[in-house]
Amino acid sequence: MENEAVVAGSDLVFLAVKPNQIKNIINLVKNFISPEKIIVSILPGKSLQWLGTEIGKPTKLIRTMPNTPALVGEGMTGVCANDLVTEEELQLVLTLLKSFGRAEVVPECLMDTVTGVSGSSPAYVFLFLEALADAAVAEGMPRKQAYEFAAQSVLGSAKMLLETGMHPGELKDMVCSPGGTTIEAVAVLERENLRSAVIDATRACIRKSKGVD
Repeated sequence: MENEAVVAGSDLVFLAVKPNQIKNIINLVKNFISPEKIIVSILPGKSLQWLGTEIGKPTKLIRTMPNTPALVGEGMTGVCANDLVTEEELQLVLTLLKSFGRAEVVPECLMDTVTGVSGSSPAYVFLFLEALADAAVAEGMPRKQAYEFAAQSVLGSAKMLLETGMHPGELKDMVCSPGGTTIEAVAVLERENLRSAVIDATRACIRKSKGVD
């Protein structure tokens, strides 16, 4: 009765379980969901309509997609709500979500895109960081130090983009001196189709979230 008791005694309930468990959990708790409760979903690929159908009665529903950097207070969360949620209630949930990073309201049709561009993208970044560090290790740098240099460079680059509002291409050009080392590396990345690989991988993630693949 643990889940049932939590739902019965809460005004705001977060559904944060594995997708293959959600139907069972909803069946356990739906009789304890009353009209005034707000249900916040952290379930990839599950629409507001799907949740409403599973619960089987009018319910205040908010769908979210956070990411793992929330663990260090730097998360990015996409948010959408159904028509039963008031603006005040939505702002309350946004305040909670912003306690561990940034949160923005998006149309529900873009929630699968949120999964690709921020929900799953930390894994892409970690892969890039690992490769960047591997290159440094291959050239003699200790691995721990290589991770620190690589991670801080990515952190600082992301902060520059957010705080300056400049186009990433413009920021890239600021680093690339004519005939210099950086443009040499950029030319290799372009030749090896880094952009296309990232675009294709992100769109594959979005298709999976939509249930297309």
